[in-house]
Amino acid sequence: MKQGWKNLPIGCIIEKGGSSRDFKTGDWRKQKPEFIKDNCKNCLLCYINCPDGAILIEDNEMIGIDYDYCKGCGICQKVCTANAIEMKSER
Repeated sequence: MKQGWKNLPIGCIIEKGGSSRDFKTGDWRKQKPEFIKDNCKNCLLCYINCPDGAILIEDNEMIGIDYDYCKGCGICQKVCTANAIEMKSER
């Protein structure tokens, strides 16, 4: 029998919490982040803060966004200090 979260002790470690990497969730979004490469400073704040692991990195540089997994939450845009990510309507 699975326990609910209220039955777990404070500070416990949950074995597997799940990840959007297990499911392609990109079709959930209403807004889509667009990457503006010329503005990017490669601080990687977007990568660190993305809850879906949708920021693509190669050789310590952002190279784009994996739209199969991006839900369009906009966190990447909020943390970007270089205005290198702009949210656009999916429609």
